Amino acid sequence: MEAKPSQAFDAHRSSVRRVVEAHQARNPRVFGSIARGEDTASSDLDLLVDITESTSLFDLAAIELEPERLIGIPVHVTTAGALRGALRERVLAEAEPV
Repeated sequence: MEAKPSQAFDAHRSSVRRVVEAHQARNPRVFGSIARGEDTASSDLDLLVDITESTSLFDLAAIELEPERLIGIPVHVTTAGALRGALRERVLAEAEPV
């Protein structure tokens, strides 16, 4: 049986936090299938971060790429400001601190 992405993520939580902070973002939270405990071998890691005045698009790209290389699963990063409507409400309700 293949390992679930949630297991790989759990093993690297502190590294993911460090990557987020190193790239001018704060308050990393996980949402989606990993947060709900419904991940499968093909699931990705969905991260929600708060940006600062210093956060650039390059920082957001690095927050996706560095953990992806480290954990070995696809990572998608978004911000609360990029979410709208019912999706925003659902993501904010299920998001858990990294």
